[in-house]
Amino acid sequence: MSEPRPLDGRRALVTGAATGIGRATAARLAADGASVVVNYVGDCGPAEAVVAEIERSSPGVTAFAVEADVAVEAEVERLFRDSAEGLGGPVDLLVNNAGVEAPFPLEEMPLAEWERVLSVNLTGPFLCTRELVRRIGDSPAAVVMVSSVHETIPWPRFSHYCASKGGLKLFSQTIARELAPRGVRVALVAPGAIRTPINRELAEDPAKQREQEEQIPLGRLGTPEEVAGAIAWLAGPDAEYVVGTTLFVDGGMTLYPRFV
Repeated sequence: MSEPRPLDGRRALVTGAATGIGRATAARLAADGASVVVNYVGDCGPAEAVVAEIERSSPGVTAFAVEADVAVEAEVERLFRDSAEGLGGPVDLLVNNAGVEAPFPLEEMPLAEWERVLSVNLTGPFLCTRELVRRIGDSPAAVVMVSSVHETIPWPRFSHYCASKGGLKLFSQTIARELAPRGVRVALVAPGAIRTPINRELAEDPAKQREQEEQIPLGRLGTPEEVAGAIAWLAGPDAEYVVGTTLFVDGGMTLYPRFV
């Protein structure tokens, strides 16, 4: 008989799971025993590749992809409906990972870009978490928000992104207080500089990468798998007493190594 895994029997949904941290998280949750819905937008190829990877590495675990824009209420409702049908019950482990960013000086930032970032990064977690709570009934559940070191650290030309992550922090803390008595546990993981497609320019520019690494006491970028491990721990039984807090996975970036 195989050893029990920490997330056996859990029904997980990871938003933005086709690449980067989301992809690594979907794979890690499946390895820990959870059935996983791989949410994506656009091209289905990367999401289907994640599903195929899970089926190869975690046989016996249910995994499937569902396209939905987390910023659109009707699509979120369909996402959770399709997830429940495929998983055999409502989602009880939600990872709000989907996120977007793009640099704009304040005076050049279009309103449409501000609204795009806020809608995906902040409204998306609101809609998804609300839908989980509406469907879960009296059953326990866990919600992990993927925040950022920029819930704390200002980032010039990314004021919309910082606003979304700062808002996500206080939104999460507020609903953590509200939902804990119902057995729904909310916490955050805040990655620092991670090797993901969104940071492709660092890999292509050694000088920029060195500059970034100088801001990290450990002296290197993190990996999606390191963030996924933190998410899996927060979602699992060993973190049952962790509520409303942010776990920074940043190599020490929030220690402000350049601040003397």
